[in-house]
Amino acid sequence: MSFRREKFVPKGGPDGGNGGRGGDVILVANGQLHTLLDHRYRREYAAPNGAPGEPSRRSGKSGRALRIEVPVGTVVRSEESGAMLADLVEDGQEFIVLPGGAGGRGNAEFATATNQTPRKAESGREGKDAQLLLELKLIADVGLVGFPNAGKSTLISVISAARPRIADYPFTTLEPNLGIVRYREYDSFTVADLPGLIEGAHEGKGLGHKFLQHVERTRVLAMLIDCMSGDYQADVDVLRNELSSYSGELSEKPWFIAVSKTDTADEETQERISELASRHDVPVLSFSSVSQEGINALKDMMWRMIT
Repeated sequence: MSFRREKFVPKGGPDGGNGGRGGDVILVANGQLHTLLDHRYRREYAAPNGAPGEPSRRSGKSGRALRIEVPVGTVVRSEESGAMLADLVEDGQEFIVLPGGAGGRGNAEFATATNQTPRKAESGREGKDAQLLLELKLIADVGLVGFPNAGKSTLISVISAARPRIADYPFTTLEPNLGIVRYREYDSFTVADLPGLIEGAHEGKGLGHKFLQHVERTRVLAMLIDCMSGDYQADVDVLRNELSSYSGELSEKPWFIAVSKTDTADEETQERISELASRHDVPVLSFSSVSQEGINALKDMMWRMIT
């Protein structure tokens, strides 16, 4: 509320300016980010307030928008209802989480012919708050699907610069690992090493939905089968069943079978691989991450299926 000093004008005349609106809170998808780790340690964000109005009918400056960067593939949900609010799948895509509160009006706005000296100003509207859940669903060209210790982590460490944790016990991979595979001279594609799948995963067993939520975003699925397994076809059936039980869309994705660790294979193993191939219309390959045998053929197959 402000009055200017002017001769023959009652009380100098009202000249209080309007207040600026508060800043928006905006989520921005950034293709250079790959995890939500930063938001694990910082849980609260607030956009700045707008500036108050000033004399001489000068409006206050609006608060600057707070832009929070998240990885591409981030799903935004309401913590209260669980409803999905946004799905940020493109680099640069934005979602206004909360618009800033409107600025209040100065007393100059309330002047009328019958009330030339208003002693009234309006407070700015308070901003809103929200509790959100951020969930990252990995986006990759090829997703490596298989039981624990099927050789997924070793494979991605061989064909890309990714360095996942590798050990000889189940569930070494607790979080997805994303690797960029250089193909020929100028091309590349992304491969995701996903946590090991077990029977009953669609019901939450093992890493359950933590694994399957990432499979939804991959374009092609590579079913990795350990050549030391006692029943290749049973392994394929379990993997396919878990995918289709979680989501019908997963069973429709392009896929192929890759038998791993064949550096230890004997003639009987090779016969079993040939028998598996005869049962399926999809490609069946074999490879060894240790000896590098079949690695180039595997990359060729991945490239053909995504292009």
